[in-house]
Amino acid sequence: MAGLESICFVSGVDVLPEPDDDEIIDSGIPIFDVVSVEVVGPLALLVRFEDGVEGHVRFEPSTLRNWFAALNDPAFFAQVGIANGTVSWPNEMPDLAPDAMYDQFVAHGEWILT
Repeated sequence: MAGLESICFVSGVDVLPEPDDDEIIDSGIPIFDVVSVEVVGPLALLVRFEDGVEGHVRFEPSTLRNWFAALNDPAFFAQVGIANGTVSWPNEMPDLAPDAMYDQFVAHGEWILT
């Protein structure tokens, strides 16, 4: 890659030069982007990733406490959407980790949150 052959040292911190607009740095970490999510039952979602991998996410009632307590309300649960490639809900609720979800879909076809 052009421009990445040298590393500048500034105040003892390694700094890589900014990549050109047409240059992509591959970190080796896969990116898991969710492209669709729909409610398919009580506390159940069908999620699909951009590469076609899909599966069901099921929440066990014991999961719905603390941060996820709001999901006990079916009307709120139905507000599920996608933000920045992740399954999310409004009101700064934590999103679902797409990498963990992807791994579970590949291994088991579903992700059960207990």
